[in-house]
Amino acid sequence: MECDLMETDILESLEDLGYKGPLLEDGALSQAVSAGASSPEFTKLCAWLVSELRVLCKLEENVQATNSPSEAEEFQLEVSGLLGEMNCPYLSLTSGDVTKRLLIQKNCLLLLTYLISELEAARMLCVNAPPKKAQEGGGSEVFQELKGICIALGMSKPPANITMFQFFSGIEKKLKETLAKVPPNHVGKPLLKKPMGPAHWEKIEAINQAIANEYEVRRKLLIKRLDVTVQSFGWSDRAKSQTEKLAKVYQPKRSVLSPKSTISVAHLLAARQDLSKILRTSSGSIREKTACAINKVIRVPLIFSNKCFFCCCSHVCIH
Repeated sequence: MECDLMETDILESLEDLGYKGPLLEDGALSQAVSAGASSPEFTKLCAWLVSELRVLCKLEENVQATNSPSEAEEFQLEVSGLLGEMNCPYLSLTSGDVTKRLLIQKNCLLLLTYLISELEAARMLCVNAPPKKAQEGGGSEVFQELKGICIALGMSKPPANITMFQFFSGIEKKLKETLAKVPPNHVGKPLLKKPMGPAHWEKIEAINQAIANEYEVRRKLLIKRLDVTVQSFGWSDRAKSQTEKLAKVYQPKRSVLSPKSTISVAHLLAARQDLSKILRTSSGSIREKTACAINKVIRVPLIFSNKCFFCCCSHVCIH
């Protein structure tokens, strides 16, 4: 009876929020929450709610919809990280075995209710928030960067009627005064000396985006390997009783790991020539200063190591 009431409230709220998916049909939602994380349709609904939340809230974590029941564990790990970031108050959604929480119908309904209520509240706050004045710009990223420059250079707050040309001229003047007080090679020469036009900057931005996309794929793989490794610690009978403790230790650290790159074109402009120096990681001269007693410890045979690596990669591919 309680679940039926929750389903009715959820369906009404979804219609109000503008959801147009297949779970609005008769019996579809009940069937989806019964399967929980094993249902791709349930995960798609959760992913839609989270995507709508991310438009209004600054959330690092994200939830991806699944395509098959075999991806249920990965989905639950993503949800766990999201709920940790949002400080979800429901213990049934944040404690216990992370791979089994969303296989319970009531927990699935509770998750949908929580996400819906958060989205409704976020939209209400967005509508009721007073419009920000353009001249204030207190919350913009550009304003914060310029404010940081002024503070670092010890500049006073500029007057409200100052033009952008006057503002940046003041920054340039202060920079020259500051650099005159330090040794000649204190900052170093810029790595990028050639003047760039709009076409060049567009190409550089495209290159940076391509590299960032590649980095994101690699980072996702590493994070996935980490998740799989941590999961493997709970396979033994003895470790199963410690699942909750493991989750409490692991999830806060896992929630701050993001696959997104933070490198931008601004880093290229700030790069100095010392970044172009290539240092060997292993050579005769380097090993003379880095060799230590730990290198003499006998390692595990290579065959066994390869076997473990193959098993780990196979497990990653399966998931």
